[in-house]
Amino acid sequence: MTEPEEIGIDDIKAIRAEGREELRALMRAQIDIGKARRQPAAKPKPPPPPGHRPGAWPTGTQSPGPPPEWNIPADVWRRATRHHSNEINRPDQPCDCGDCPPKESR
Repeated sequence: MTEPEEIGIDDIKAIRAEGREELRALMRAQIDIGKARRQPAAKPKPPPPPGHRPGAWPTGTQSPGPPPEWNIPADVWRRATRHHSNEINRPDQPCDCGDCPPKESR
Protein backbone atom coordinates (compact mmCIF):
# COMPACT_ATOMS: atom_id res chain seq x y z
CA MET A 1 0.00 0.00 0.00
CA THR A 2 1.49 3.30 -1.00
CA GLU A 3 1.27 6.24 1.36
CA PRO A 4 0.06 9.55 -0.08
CA GLU A 5 2.56 12.36 -0.09
CA GLU A 6 2.75 14.40 3.08
CA ILE A 7 1.53 17.96 2.87
CA GLY A 8 4.25 20.45 3.73
CA ILE A 9 4.10 23.99 5.06
CA ASP A 10 4.86 25.41 1.61
CA ASP A 11 1.90 23.48 0.17
CA ILE A 12 -0.47 24.92 2.77
CA LYS A 13 0.83 28.46 2.14
CA ALA A 14 0.23 28.01 -1.58
CA ILE A 15 -3.30 26.67 -1.03
CA ARG A 16 -4.09 29.51 1.42
CA ALA A 17 -3.06 31.99 -1.22
CA GLU A 18 -5.68 30.46 -3.54
CA GLY A 19 -8.46 30.99 -1.00
CA ARG A 20 -10.15 29.61 2.08
CA GLU A 21 -12.39 27.22 0.17
CA GLU A 22 -9.39 25.46 -1.34
CA LEU A 23 -7.84 24.93 2.09
CA ARG A 24 -11.13 23.61 3.50
CA ALA A 25 -11.50 21.22 0.59
CA LEU A 26 -7.95 19.94 1.14
CA MET A 27 -8.50 19.44 4.88
CA ARG A 28 -11.80 17.61 4.28
CA ALA A 29 -10.05 15.34 1.78
CA GLN A 30 -7.33 14.60 4.34
CA ILE A 31 -9.95 13.75 6.98
CA ASP A 32 -11.69 11.39 4.53
CA ILE A 33 -8.37 9.68 3.74
CA GLY A 34 -7.72 9.19 7.46
CA LYS A 35 -11.21 7.74 8.05
CA ALA A 36 -10.78 5.36 5.12
CA ARG A 37 -7.61 3.99 6.74
CA ARG A 38 -9.35 3.36 10.08
CA GLN A 39 -12.62 1.80 8.99
CA PRO A 40 -12.49 -1.70 7.52
CA ALA A 41 -14.47 -2.29 4.37
CA ALA A 42 -18.01 -3.53 5.00
CA LYS A 43 -18.50 -7.22 4.30
CA PRO A 44 -21.22 -7.98 1.77
CA LYS A 45 -24.33 -9.72 3.12
CA PRO A 46 -24.48 -13.39 2.08
CA PRO A 47 -27.29 -14.17 -0.36
CA PRO A 48 -30.35 -15.93 1.09
CA PRO A 49 -30.73 -19.63 0.33
CA PRO A 50 -32.75 -20.47 -2.77
CA GLY A 51 -36.50 -20.52 -2.19
CA HIS A 52 -36.21 -18.51 1.05
CA ARG A 53 -39.34 -16.66 2.15
CA PRO A 54 -38.48 -13.82 4.56
CA GLY A 55 -39.97 -14.34 8.04
CA ALA A 56 -41.21 -17.86 7.30
CA TRP A 57 -40.05 -21.26 8.49
CA PRO A 58 -37.90 -23.05 5.90
CA THR A 59 -39.81 -25.24 3.47
CA GLY A 60 -40.55 -28.68 4.90
CA THR A 61 -40.33 -27.61 8.54
CA GLN A 62 -42.80 -26.31 11.09
CA SER A 63 -42.76 -24.37 14.32
CA PRO A 64 -41.89 -26.34 17.45
CA GLY A 65 -45.39 -25.96 18.92
CA PRO A 66 -46.38 -25.35 22.52
CA PRO A 67 -44.06 -26.40 25.35
CA PRO A 68 -44.85 -29.77 26.98
CA GLU A 69 -45.77 -28.20 30.34
CA TRP A 70 -48.85 -26.65 28.69
CA ASN A 71 -50.34 -30.15 28.46
CA ILE A 72 -50.42 -30.64 32.26
CA PRO A 73 -54.01 -30.37 33.58
CA ALA A 74 -54.87 -27.31 35.66
CA ASP A 75 -55.80 -29.41 38.71
CA VAL A 76 -52.33 -30.98 38.82
CA TRP A 77 -50.74 -27.51 38.59
CA ARG A 78 -52.99 -26.27 41.42
CA ARG A 79 -52.07 -29.16 43.74
CA ALA A 80 -48.34 -28.83 42.99
CA THR A 81 -48.44 -25.10 43.70
CA ARG A 82 -50.35 -25.66 46.93
CA HIS A 83 -47.78 -28.30 48.03
CA HIS A 84 -44.88 -25.96 47.26
CA SER A 85 -46.54 -23.10 49.12
CA ASN A 86 -47.15 -25.33 52.15
CA GLU A 87 -43.50 -26.45 52.21
CA ILE A 88 -42.28 -22.85 52.19
CA ASN A 89 -44.86 -21.06 54.34
CA ARG A 90 -45.98 -23.80 56.77
CA PRO A 91 -43.21 -26.40 57.06
CA ASP A 92 -44.24 -27.44 60.59
CA GLN A 93 -47.89 -28.23 59.66
CA PRO A 94 -49.27 -31.16 57.68
CA CYS A 95 -49.65 -30.58 53.94
CA ASP A 96 -53.19 -30.22 52.59
CA CYS A 97 -52.38 -30.34 48.87
CA GLY A 98 -54.17 -33.65 48.31
CA ASP A 99 -51.18 -35.54 46.89
CA CYS A 100 -49.16 -36.11 50.06
CA PRO A 101 -49.81 -39.36 51.96
CA PRO A 102 -50.77 -38.81 55.62
CA LYS A 103 -47.78 -39.05 57.96
CA GLU A 104 -47.95 -41.72 60.63
CA SER A 105 -47.88 -40.35 64.12
CA ARG A 106 -46.83 -42.94 66.70
